[in-house]
Parts: sequence; structure tokens; C-alpha cells
Amino acid sequence: MHPGTWQLTDDLDEFLSRAGGFLRSRPALHTVPLTVTDALRTRCLHVYGAQAPVFGWLGDDKGEVRAALFHTPPHPVNVTPLTGREAEALASGLADLGRAVSGVSAERDTAAAFADAWHRRSGASGRLLERKRLYRLGRLREPRPLPPGRPRVAGAGDRELLMRWKREFADAAGLRAGQDPAEWADARIAYGGITLWQAPDGTPVSMAGVTPRIAGQVRVAPVYTPAHLRGRGYAGAVTTEVSRVAVERGAGEVFLFTDLANPTSNGLYQRIGYRGVADFAVWEFGG
Repeated sequence: MHPGTWQLTDDLDEFLSRAGGFLRSRPALHTVPLTVTDALRTRCLHVYGAQAPVFGWLGDDKGEVRAALFHTPPHPVNVTPLTGREAEALASGLADLGRAVSGVSAERDTAAAFADAWHRRSGASGRLLERKRLYRLGRLREPRPLPPGRPRVAGAGDRELLMRWKREFADAAGLRAGQDPAEWADARIAYGGITLWQAPDGTPVSMAGVTPRIAGQVRVAPVYTPAHLRGRGYAGAVTTEVSRVAVERGAGEVFLFTDLANPTSNGLYQRIGYRGVADFAVWEFGG
């Protein structure tokens, strides 16, 4: 491993053997690479899109990994925190390879530095698409009063509902096409990864999911309530439930992301015990 040089590969096993320890060393800042690479390993390499993913790591002068990336087209490049010089080197390397890059998702300053470097190297203009905040669960506080109803883990009979809500969530969040809703629902049902809040008559009114536990951490995602049912406390109740269960089942840390443009969700998660860790950003590149 040459210091200051990015090593790229399409071999997930090679990437995890080189960079897996680094990713596990900082599970908070690396929660997305940890969960995405686990899904690619346990399900298939094309779970996020038809094109083959690419992975990379950056070594320091001691031969240790100090940064890592993955790219699952058509989604943005996702990279761990970098200095400005490292972001410049990455943009140069990807541009020299002729790799198509639709955007970048990273810690806020890293994302801005890469977007600036990519513009200089490729001429593509960057647009700030989303500002996100990563939260860590502190002391969980159950919202009071709880809305009527109760939680239950989604099962096979909820498959069509989960598929529909997955599409609605993606549309509402402006997310790019990615996982097939049917495959996503099947995977989540298989490990009990979605909990529903159901009204007293049994009608599901909200959902919250958790990723599988990796490096002692899980991430709450997604949280979704249909628009006509919002403002009734369902999201807070179901998020509290999945957070509580995650801790009871051994998660050392529980994380979630919020869109900083949504003060309602940011306020909600803070009220139930989540505290900010770091800000992230997603940039989109045009012509």
C-alpha cells in the first residue's frame, strides 16, 4: 500500500480484508459503509443497482488504512472523512479513470471539498442536494402520551404494504432508484427488520426499520408515516420501539440520520433521546 495513493477494486472480499478493520474502528462515522457492504456481502453485489460497485481505500505513511469509499452506481460516491488534499487526490484519480460520478455523499466538509475538486477536474457543476445530521441514541425517553395502538414486527402478510411504503418513502425523500421494493421487503421481513405501529383496529399507520447489527451498531432506517396520518405521534412511538428493542438485543450504539431541512423530525428524535454526532451532505453533479 503506497501512502497517499487510492487503491480501487471491484472485489468486495479484498476491500473488506484491507479496510474492514478501519470501518469497524469508527462505527458512528462509518455506519453507512458498514451496513451497505454487509448488504452487498450477504445479499448480492447488485442489490443497489445493475452496475458493478467499486470500492477503495487510502493508506497512510505507516501502511494503515485512513479512508475508504464505495460506489454503487447510479448512487453518489460514498466516502469516509478526508482532508482537502485527499479529496483532491480522489477526484483526480476517479477522473483519470473516466469513471462516471453522479454525486458524493460524505461528512459535510469532505463532501464540499470533493464537489469542488470534481468540478475542477471534470467541469461538472455541483449542487447541494441534501444536508443530513447523524444522531446517536443516548438515554431513550418514551414519548408521552403514546398514540393509541401497539407495535408489531412486520411479517410475510405485510409484504405488499412494505413495498408500497418503500416506494412512497423514496418518492417523498427524492431518493434515486435503488433497491427493488420487493427484494427490500423480503430482506427486511427475513430478519425482522421492520416494525409497524398499528391502530387499535389493527390497521398499520407507521413503520420504522433497523439495519442488521454490525460492529456493535445498528441504524434506524427508514421511518415512514403516510402523509394523511402524520402529526399523531406514530413515528415517535414506533421509532422508540425499534430503538428499545435494538438496545435490548445487544446493540452497543443506535444511530439514525435526519434531513436538516425537516425541523419536525429533528425535534422528535432529540425529544426521545437522540443526540447529534456529525453533519453530512449529499451533492449532485450536473453537466
